[in-house]
Amino acid sequence: MTQYLISVWGTEEESYENPDPQVMEKAYVQVDAFNKRMQESGAWVFAGGLEAPSTATTVDARNGEAVVTDGPFLETKEQLGGFWVLEAPDLDAALALAREASAACMAKVEVRPFQAE
Repeated sequence: MTQYLISVWGTEEESYENPDPQVMEKAYVQVDAFNKRMQESGAWVFAGGLEAPSTATTVDARNGEAVVTDGPFLETKEQLGGFWVLEAPDLDAALALAREASAACMAKVEVRPFQAE
């Protein structure tokens, strides 16, 4: 089985700035149900939601000394909001899980396999 990263993407406005409480509650209920199904099916490896991009800290130690900067690595309209690591037998199965994940969290998701060891 291959592990896949299913990452949740959205704009800062959609994800963090004044979210509609009813929409967020619906997403939480749907994601909880999706997570339970993934755990029961054995596909679950790990998942998590992330705090707002403004809470990020970027560390760059490429030149030997670490430079630490408040804020996200990239200035971009879309931000990573959360993720799942799930196991699936192939890309088609991972895409089927991603469709369910996208519907549950009501956001776009990206699917990427982990590199083979």
